[in-house]
Amino acid sequence: MWYRQLLPLLALSSPAIAGVQELWWNVTYVLDANPDGLFERRVIGVNGTWPPPPIEVSTTDSLLVHVTNSIDQLATLHHHGMYFNSTSWMDGALGVSQCGIPKGQTFDYVVPINTSGQVGTYWAHGHAKGTYVDGLRTPLLLHSPNETYAADYDAEFTISMSDWYHTEQPVLIQSFINIANPGGAEPIPDSALIYFSQNGSYLPPISGSKPSPVTSAVGFNENSTLPFEPGKTYRLRIINLGAFAGFYFWIDGHEMRIIEVDGTDTQEQPVDMLSVSVAQRYSVLVTARNDTSSNWAIHANMDTSMFDRVPSTLNPNITSSITYSTSSNLTTLSPVSSYTMTNDSALVPTDIIPAPPPTTTLQLQFNFATMNDGTNHAYINDVVYNSPVVPAIMSVLSLGENATSSVAYGPYSFVYNYGEVIDLVVQNADKGMHPFHLHGYKVQIVNRVTDYTSDDPSLNPPLIEGQANPVRRDTVTITGGGHIEWHLESGLAAQFIIAPLQIQEQAVGRVPSFMYDQCAMLGLPSSGNAAGHASPTNLSGLPLGPWFQKLGWLVKGILAMAGCVLTAAIGIVTVMWYSMMGGAISEEEMEEEVRRRIEEKERKGKFFGLFKKKT
Repeated sequence: MWYRQLLPLLALSSPAIAGVQELWWNVTYVLDANPDGLFERRVIGVNGTWPPPPIEVSTTDSLLVHVTNSIDQLATLHHHGMYFNSTSWMDGALGVSQCGIPKGQTFDYVVPINTSGQVGTYWAHGHAKGTYVDGLRTPLLLHSPNETYAADYDAEFTISMSDWYHTEQPVLIQSFINIANPGGAEPIPDSALIYFSQNGSYLPPISGSKPSPVTSAVGFNENSTLPFEPGKTYRLRIINLGAFAGFYFWIDGHEMRIIEVDGTDTQEQPVDMLSVSVAQRYSVLVTARNDTSSNWAIHANMDTSMFDRVPSTLNPNITSSITYSTSSNLTTLSPVSSYTMTNDSALVPTDIIPAPPPTTTLQLQFNFATMNDGTNHAYINDVVYNSPVVPAIMSVLSLGENATSSVAYGPYSFVYNYGEVIDLVVQNADKGMHPFHLHGYKVQIVNRVTDYTSDDPSLNPPLIEGQANPVRRDTVTITGGGHIEWHLESGLAAQFIIAPLQIQEQAVGRVPSFMYDQCAMLGLPSSGNAAGHASPTNLSGLPLGPWFQKLGWLVKGILAMAGCVLTAAIGIVTVMWYSMMGGAISEEEMEEEVRRRIEEKERKGKFFGLFKKKT
């Protein structure tokens, strides 16, 4: 196996203390999961259990995950926020970095944590046709021996939040991208989940509760709790693992201090409430109270402003608790009067990196529209994203010098040279908020505007060049004027191809053969441009569209209207002519006309003469 040959190379290429953390994941269906206590359903889990086990790795190690696909659809595994600077075929994005794992096959993902310089809170999830919506998702924590705030807390917990659907994703996506849904109303969650983990294991349900048997080892929502000891300080790693809903998170009776955002350590920033979009992560420090007389509520409220409607059966506000003593009562304070968005631009990274001067600017404007096929789709710069026939990384590796041509990768692609600094301007023309995730990078947030069409500097402030240390994160929420899974499936994506010639040089002898074998098993090409052709410009066969509706009068409409107008005009003229001629029809003439038509009908037979009358 390729990975067996790779293991010694991994050890030799990193410091002597480095190792390899190896996991074997069999992606399976798990029946009758009922985490919200409302509905049993099939989910996608790992090794026959759900939720998939949390992953915790030392930054001195690399991570090797053997993923076997045992479900009836393609599978991949994306380690969200991880850098793959010279091995982007390990990123796990279907159609971009691989063809997908066929049923019964295994893909060995190597995540170079020990050489990436990364630390903090991340997550891993399926990145093939919405598999993570159905449960293939888990926290991923990178622990450093030189952690910035290690001396400032006594213990840590990971808090996973997500929306939850009772219907499987393939069914939901069919109703979402459908002519019966021209407005593009996203599937509304049936409920929400909150659950906790520590040291690579999930926390169990509260004693005395009666959870569903399939998930009885894990506490969810009101059956979950965090055990606090008076006076101690805890690091809480908060992750939104959901598909659609953002969350507002706060803890009654306790103060929070932000120390990390998407794997970037920041200076302490007090906050009463966190707004956490899909795929975003925060770490906060929380100091426990000095008494055990009360237990306190933890709140995770879905942002329902993103929903087309709020069903009467949906409870968007879920609660858990902090337990000081099992004999104490739960104290729940009055509901909050309003929600507050977290100003991540105000966060200051502890590791200072000035904003470099950009070498180029790229403007991306996105919105949604009902297309010419009657379905609603997202688009960026007027282009709906469709997955290419050949994954982009395979096009890079097979096109030679033509790999620098952006045309070769499809109309949703942008090619940049090594070392370029891109001023990426993303404009949200939709009214809703949208989180955007850039694979393999953290971006520096250097400007935010309320209305990019305005001339008012308070709504559209100018960019300040040369900022000393702007915040860095990999998932940015852009307010309205994805990383929402439904929007990705409807076409809200673009792809960047960075330094293609350098990728070719670094890939020599390193690309595993099973990548190409799995494409062949699926009947997919693994070389050439996005459509599988050697030419960089011949994109015949590349999935494209749907397209914008052509508004106004088309040729067929004009001809139809002209025919109607002409017919009406002839009728009017005929009536006027007849009345002016003083014509009138007698009863005898009317009877004669009726007899004539009856005789004509009998002569032709039924069904317009197709069947003659029997004699």
